[in-house]
Amino acid sequence: MSNIPIITFSKVDLPWGFLSNMAPFPILYMGVEWKTAEALFQALRFEDTEVREIIRTEKSPMAAKMKAKLFRAKMMIEPTGPEDVMNMRQVLHFKFAQHNDIRKKLLNSGQYQIIEDIGIRNKPRDLFWGMRKQNGLWEGENTMGKLLMELRDSFIKAC
Repeated sequence: MSNIPIITFSKVDLPWGFLSNMAPFPILYMGVEWKTAEALFQALRFEDTEVREIIRTEKSPMAAKMKAKLFRAKMMIEPTGPEDVMNMRQVLHFKFAQHNDIRKKLLNSGQYQIIEDIGIRNKPRDLFWGMRKQNGLWEGENTMGKLLMELRDSFIKAC
């Protein structure tokens, strides 16, 4: 990892928590409101409109995620696959494009490296989306952080 200063996020109630898909920022997608980025992201793994609606109507982002797991056999998008990453990119764009306040905060993160801190979790999908600090060093792919930095760069170029 380089010497670029970093921003980490994990829980939504911490200073950079708005970066998380669990943060309570509704998203309008195809004329329908989704309570969080996480609910929309999970639903996009399915073509079945009934399953999507079940996920959409869950009260919390974690409940939406757990509901999606119940329907895993009906998933049309492989978790952590290329289409899944494309969907995450799209969901993040919607979230930050639709909320000026958090878009400004993202832009204000400047040249900081953004890392989703997964804490002690160590499943391959956790290490795909985020990173954890082990023996003083960050390990993991940090796909979520990379997508957020990519989005930040695209907003900067659009200004």
